[in-house]
Amino acid sequence: MAKKDNQHKKDLAKSKEPTLEIGYIRPVKIENEMQESYLDYAMSVIISRALPDVRDGLKPVHRRILFAMHNLGLRHNAKYRKSATVVGEVLGKYHPHGDIAVYDSMVRMSQDFAQRYPLIDGQGNFGSIDGDPAAAMRYTEARMSALAEELLVDIEKETVDFMDNYDGSQKEPKVLPAKLPNLLINGTLGIAVGMATNIPPHNLGEVIDATCHLIDHTKATVEDLLEFVKGPDFPTAGVIYNFEEIKNAYATGRGHILMRGIASIEENKKGFKIIISELPFQVNKASLVEKIADLVKNKKIVGVSDLRDESDKEGMRIVVDLKRDAYPQKILNQLYKNTAMQQTFYVNMLSLVNGIEPRVLTLKMMLSEYIKHRQDVVTRRTKFELNQAENRAHILRGLKKALENLDAVIKTIKQSKDKEAAHINLRKKFKFTDIQAQAILEMRLQQLAALERKKIIDELKEKLALIKELKSILASPSKVLKIIKNELLEMKNKYHSERKTKVHKGKIGEFSEEDLIPNEEVIITITEGNYIKRISISTYRTQQRGGKGIIGVVPREEDIVEHLFTSMSHDDVLFFTNFGRVFQLKVHEIPVGSRVSKGQAIVNLLNLNPEEKVTAVINLSDRQKHSYLIMGTKQGMIKKTALTQFANIRKSGLIAIKIKKGDELKWVQSVDNGDEIMMISESGQSIRFIEKNIRPLGRGTIGVRGIKLRRGDNVVAMVIINKNLLVGKKVKKDVDLLVVAENGYGKKTNINNYNRQNRGGVGIKTAQVTNKTGKVIDAKVLTSETNGLIMVSQGGQVIRLPIKGISRLGRATQGVILMRLSKGDKVTSLTLAENEKSK
Repeated sequence: MAKKDNQHKKDLAKSKEPTLEIGYIRPVKIENEMQESYLDYAMSVIISRALPDVRDGLKPVHRRILFAMHNLGLRHNAKYRKSATVVGEVLGKYHPHGDIAVYDSMVRMSQDFAQRYPLIDGQGNFGSIDGDPAAAMRYTEARMSALAEELLVDIEKETVDFMDNYDGSQKEPKVLPAKLPNLLINGTLGIAVGMATNIPPHNLGEVIDATCHLIDHTKATVEDLLEFVKGPDFPTAGVIYNFEEIKNAYATGRGHILMRGIASIEENKKGFKIIISELPFQVNKASLVEKIADLVKNKKIVGVSDLRDESDKEGMRIVVDLKRDAYPQKILNQLYKNTAMQQTFYVNMLSLVNGIEPRVLTLKMMLSEYIKHRQDVVTRRTKFELNQAENRAHILRGLKKALENLDAVIKTIKQSKDKEAAHINLRKKFKFTDIQAQAILEMRLQQLAALERKKIIDELKEKLALIKELKSILASPSKVLKIIKNELLEMKNKYHSERKTKVHKGKIGEFSEEDLIPNEEVIITITEGNYIKRISISTYRTQQRGGKGIIGVVPREEDIVEHLFTSMSHDDVLFFTNFGRVFQLKVHEIPVGSRVSKGQAIVNLLNLNPEEKVTAVINLSDRQKHSYLIMGTKQGMIKKTALTQFANIRKSGLIAIKIKKGDELKWVQSVDNGDEIMMISESGQSIRFIEKNIRPLGRGTIGVRGIKLRRGDNVVAMVIINKNLLVGKKVKKDVDLLVVAENGYGKKTNINNYNRQNRGGVGIKTAQVTNKTGKVIDAKVLTSETNGLIMVSQGGQVIRLPIKGISRLGRATQGVILMRLSKGDKVTSLTLAENEKSK
């Protein structure tokens, strides 16, 4: 027995193609078998399941669903049919997989938050953005959307190849004609073996414009196409950032795009709240709300009092109520940083080329492959229509010939024994073809009427013209491209909608608070008790001179507004204290307050010592615009220091100027070479001198005398006259000095009335100070750019009035009433508004 087995093995070894017997086991290397089997499986997954075809943008399951619905007659204007009917049709004829896989694909094709342009019109519960599953297929109904029908137009005209289904009983298309570039407008997500695809959705109008541009300009670059395609257009809207990264993704086929949701800060009587109205693509709303709740519970986000989802049919609305002492912008920034409100979309534009080759494609390559596909479809459709037209023209020629010999044809038919004989006799006698003879025999008697005969002749002419046109199309590739372009433009007119996702071209990289905060004009107020707040300038409407104004802050414990100025949200602000120290903040880091609120204690923002308070504030929108800072004290000392010495201010602050005992730093202004300086005292004295009279000093110095004060007098204002306003030693005619006294009196005086002097003198009179006017409290330089004045009183009244309503008077005058005050009330501070349109 053993000898017999050995002989059998020798015979097999000698044979080149051994014949295996039943029960015989052939040894193979396991690594070879695993490799072959794995490759077979991988290619099956790649081609037949996971990756979309670049031509129609569909995976096999999606294509089969649409083709099955097409065969069932489920057009966009037809009656809905049970989803189970569609699933059964797909499973029974085309897709040998589970019903859940087919139904889940149907569900996603119908979700307007998953697809930019849904391909299925669903009726019933098809899931939600909260992650709720769809109802069972026996409960839901569906039909194709109008746009999905465009993917199947002309499929019956032999425009695409068909193949056998899984059991050979049916035919199914290898690809759809796709009148629209579906891969780009709807995008796709797929995980194959060893590769994956993640293509974002886009705006239909933009993609069509880019395709048409590429048809007209075949050498166009990706950068040229990005003039039309601004970036992904997600169904959930939101905003995307960094156009350079977007461009890189489209130029290489791979990249990442930063997405953020949209949120706004609103104020009501109870305080502030954050309203989330848009989410990044593929973010689950319920999971987001749960994540925010966990962050609040674990105290990673502090200041949230309530959280609720108020979304309805009108749109998304997640409300985050904040506590009164919370910083709305900071909490919003924390939401972006710690939740799915900020996500990255990883672009991988992998798809099947020619139905078999997986390739990573650039934007141009994708559109080029689509145009090639449409060229093939239009060419095949034209050939089909040409064949149909030629067949019809052939029949019409026979009918025309028969009508021209009508009596002879009728006689031949009458003399024939039967239908078959008549057919043969017509062919022999009149040289008709089989098709023509058959058409003549089937012709009705009513077609012998004169009008009916004319219709045949007219139709023949029409067909001959059509044949000529179709042949010219086939002979001219440019005509084929023109047809493609015209059809695309027709689709744009039919289905175009406005872009949902906003594109922010700036780069943000690491999380930046400024990217989330609009750069708008705001008012900053600091009270004598060192409480600070910011509020939108639109809160205060312009009034006429002499009005009472509106409540701008509710004073507490005699706390009055001491500093009030306008700034932009993104500006840098330098805070100088009475001790001569300086700190720095961004405007948007200052907490928002309501019109009547006192604000937040500034010690929560700056590292101040006991009894130290902010006495001077300036904002620097652009450090390059200024050379020096001028600092003035209450007792008339002045100092000039290079702005570069304030470039790096640590959180604990820096020494800006040394202060004598009993003196305080009160004013800081930015100046350049050639500017002039004026100092004004509360008793109405003023001095004007040129900046060059002050030599630059380091931060840790005491400065020099600016104005010599009489006993009991103090400086109340230090203003800068910009060199651009000077013509020699004179200033332009429209430049005035505004002087305001504590009892609401004020006036403007042309600065040419003040002669330039050397620093350190007693100066000249700038206002007549009386018991009626009260002491001077502040002064400002007015130019043609200055339109508005905002004044705040000790009692919390605020008035906003136009500069043009203030009288221009001489130096030694009392002025006119600018603000009528209640008994015992006094004006404490004022600020100017630049380039403001009066309301």
